[in-house]
Amino acid sequence: MSAAIFVASSLALQPALVGCNRAERPSEVTRHSASTTTVGWPTRLLVDRASLPRTDREFLWRLARDTWRGLEALIDERTGLPWDHVLLRGGSTDAVQAHPGDYVTTSSIGLYLVAVVAAHELGFLQKRDVEARIGRVIDALERLETHGGYCFNFYETRSLRRVGDFVSFVDSAWLSAGLIVARQALPTVAERATRHLRQLDLGFFYDPTVRLMSHGYYADRAARASYHYGVFFTEARLGSLIALGKGEVPWEHWAQLERDFSGCEVASLPLSFGGRHRGATPAGAFGCRTWERFHFVPSWGGSMFEALMPALLFDEARHMPTTLGANARVHATIQRAYATEVLGYPVWGLSPSARPSGENYDYGEFGVAVLGVQGYPAGVVSPHASALALAIIPEEAVANLRALADRYDIYGQFGFYDGVDPASGRVVHAYLALDQAMILVAVANHLTAGKLQRLFEHDPIIEAALAMLRARSELVARRAE
Repeated sequence: MSAAIFVASSLALQPALVGCNRAERPSEVTRHSASTTTVGWPTRLLVDRASLPRTDREFLWRLARDTWRGLEALIDERTGLPWDHVLLRGGSTDAVQAHPGDYVTTSSIGLYLVAVVAAHELGFLQKRDVEARIGRVIDALERLETHGGYCFNFYETRSLRRVGDFVSFVDSAWLSAGLIVARQALPTVAERATRHLRQLDLGFFYDPTVRLMSHGYYADRAARASYHYGVFFTEARLGSLIALGKGEVPWEHWAQLERDFSGCEVASLPLSFGGRHRGATPAGAFGCRTWERFHFVPSWGGSMFEALMPALLFDEARHMPTTLGANARVHATIQRAYATEVLGYPVWGLSPSARPSGENYDYGEFGVAVLGVQGYPAGVVSPHASALALAIIPEEAVANLRALADRYDIYGQFGFYDGVDPASGRVVHAYLALDQAMILVAVANHLTAGKLQRLFEHDPIIEAALAMLRARSELVARRAE
């Protein structure tokens, strides 16, 4: 996942570290030949652009089906766990030339669980197939070496050997989210999913001295990381919501994050872009900022990933329309305006992704710098960013996905590849499990009126968190009268 927001215990800003360590890929993984250990493999590098449907809804259905085919194929045949990535090299699908990322992060496992449920909701899988796939994943979880029930960040998919000693808060959070969706969708796995959820007590990462979540825990040092998630508007906020609903952190933790919105009238923002490009005006490290006529609370890097990933499962526009929901819309709108009007790109959607780097696999952090506390540089546009925006600006998001497919050699047999550099037109022909899962879940929500969100929100954990948020809002409203 993308680099998150970190502050030291003193709450002073620190250089960006990697939230889910996606940019710090493990170097100790034992490599295996590609197509011999996955369930399936692509046979065509690109699809004929003319074969893509012309209506938006049919295009999204095609994208969902193709993306699911890839997620279905690029899993380890022995364990059922998704490979982190596959890079196709030499302009072909030859498995011998491919670079296999045959390891998995716990966040990818969590999103894969949601993707399997999404495939069922879209009619791609029968109920018994969903039960079998999710059952295999839980079987694998039960075989993993853990730190007191907490999964380490990386595991080889074939041997299930752990790689490294770090236990990540945000990865544990997204694994928890996947287990919540699994138990809501499938009563047959509910007991096993619940058992793992109970083991994943996110209060383990809570630091009461600063009322924030720690980055994680180093098992080899028996020490908590010295950095914390100190900014609200990142992908880590879903973990805080889950911990709140489970009673694993006090209300003060959420309030400590929510302070970012104090005095920021996000809901009053214009919905269209215009004016000269004056740059961002910060008003404190984490509080309200201004760019053009827009006011917003920043993320860390200014990426779409940080802004919109939690909305895959929690409908922030519905439940928190004047804070998180409104802020997400502003981030998506500025993403589009900045890329097209400031950078001069014909497409938009800057987010962490693989990037074109010859024959080597390379991954980087990209974003709109004015949207971040420590903004990422511009560069690669990733289709998953547009898919995430379907929940916020659907017409613009579909148009951008179509523009990507029309302009670049970026749509393959398993859907969109991970990224393109609009400055050069170079495409990285890589499929990343987490990004593909985000695409599928985002499109499934759009096509099913938010079915994945409803499953997540109807879980008792999230219902409890929502009850606390509503009570808090009512109290604030009464005090304002």
